[in-house]
Amino acid sequence: MSTHDELYSSEPTSGYYGRRNYPGRHDRQDRTGANNPKPNTPNPDDVLDEFESSPEEVEPATRWHAGLDLGLLILRFFLGGSMIASGLHRFGLFGGPGIDGFAADLEASGFTRPLLLSWATAVTEVGAGGMLVLGLFTPLAAAGVLGIVASAVYLTPRDVGYYGILQEDGAVVPGAAFPLMLAGAAAAMLFTGPGRVALDVKTPWRRRPVPFGIVGLLLAAGAAVAVIMLFR
Repeated sequence: MSTHDELYSSEPTSGYYGRRNYPGRHDRQDRTGANNPKPNTPNPDDVLDEFESSPEEVEPATRWHAGLDLGLLILRFFLGGSMIASGLHRFGLFGGPGIDGFAADLEASGFTRPLLLSWATAVTEVGAGGMLVLGLFTPLAAAGVLGIVASAVYLTPRDVGYYGILQEDGAVVPGAAFPLMLAGAAAAMLFTGPGRVALDVKTPWRRRPVPFGIVGLLLAAGAAVAVIMLFR
């Protein structure tokens, strides 16, 4: 028997009306999905019901948010701005006494080497205040501010007290209220860090401010004690 007879003389094994089941026919049906529907095809109604019945995501209560960054920026701006204004006032701006006048006030308060101390105080106030506004080396800047205002609180006369007093000639002797407020703000800045709106945003002391805050607190305390012990 010829090859032609072998191919066309046999009975068809499947199919209708004598058509042979040629190779590839089921493959085409599988690709079209006519005879083999996909068993894992999701029902759109079931997906919609599952989505609607799923619980809403709850944000964690301790998540850092933009309001904290804004609040820290405001705190840095006013604390640093106050220190810059105070330092410039000591240099003679805004009607200030100037370095010589400030040195004379320090000498009258019982400090030795008043000229050196007046320069150190004015430079520290301007430099630390500027770094706080920029959010640059924040632990060091906050420690400098805290050391200066802590010394001011300690040196406030006891008879003046918290609110200050009004002298007979009309002059007001300031009390410890304003330095205490600045000291509290500087101490808070040590342990909160500058926030993300700062030049310190990618530094270790911004991500983990507490260890650096402890170091800054010790530096501020040491500086205040050194000034009182060595210059008074």
